[in-house]
Amino acid sequence: MRCYDAHNHLQDERLGSAQETIVQESVRAGVAGMVVNGACAGDWPDVEALARRHPGVVIPSIGWHPWYLHEQEDGWEAEFERWLDRIPGAAVGEIGLDRWILEQPAALRARYAPALAAIEPTPMARQIEVFRFQWETAVRRGRPASVHCLQCWGPLLEVMASGPTPSPGFLLHSYGGPVEMIERFARLGAYFSFPGYFLQERKARQREVFRKVPIERLLVETDAPDQLPPEGFRLYAVPGAAEGVVLNHPANLAAIQAGLAAFLGHEPDGFGEQLEANFRRLFRVG
Repeated sequence: MRCYDAHNHLQDERLGSAQETIVQESVRAGVAGMVVNGACAGDWPDVEALARRHPGVVIPSIGWHPWYLHEQEDGWEAEFERWLDRIPGAAVGEIGLDRWILEQPAALRARYAPALAAIEPTPMARQIEVFRFQWETAVRRGRPASVHCLQCWGPLLEVMASGPTPSPGFLLHSYGGPVEMIERFARLGAYFSFPGYFLQERKARQREVFRKVPIERLLVETDAPDQLPPEGFRLYAVPGAAEGVVLNHPANLAAIQAGLAAFLGHEPDGFGEQLEANFRRLFRVG
């Protein structure tokens, strides 16, 4: 059974020299394609390099994630456009809005990930400005977009509903919004991806939301190296990870997909075929 990772960060420096092994293990595990998302200009070259080394497997996506907007320099818009010209098949993402980062003190952010303690949160007005530019670029260029959102679903919907949306559609990655908004987002062209992290027992509320996602709009993701699934779904370990550090591996996707199928009550083969069709439709895979 082929499966498709709708969102990960294979370029992440924590994966380092293990990237090639990770791709090989993922392909052997049935992962036929993965969307690798750049989060700032500093990692776009790595995303491009991975796509060139693994054509047909790595689908590149580049954008400015709301956590890293403090790194932007003057002229970032033109640079973003130049990179989209340089990587013609790239999706736009990871882009989005994040109120959580604004409300959490550095010490609490560090409990989620040590690197977050050093982030300088960007005011919401600026986040919206940057998101709108990238969103409108995806619309103008006809590229799919991969969207991050934390505790900001109303403003996100407002921006999206204010004009055209990307013609291929867009991904709400690790959808954690209210069930009542699913239909409105879907009418705008949204797909909703389920991360293995939501298989954790304490994520029951987020899992239940996915019962209301139309099956033709459903995708699955790892968000590797983050969003670890429960131990029973961690069939692959990242080689060379630092002692005591557990990272998510894209090859865990097949187990995550099987877990979601069981939760939703779907027969695995037919479920996999539907997810493949959804992925190919959104990311324009031939």
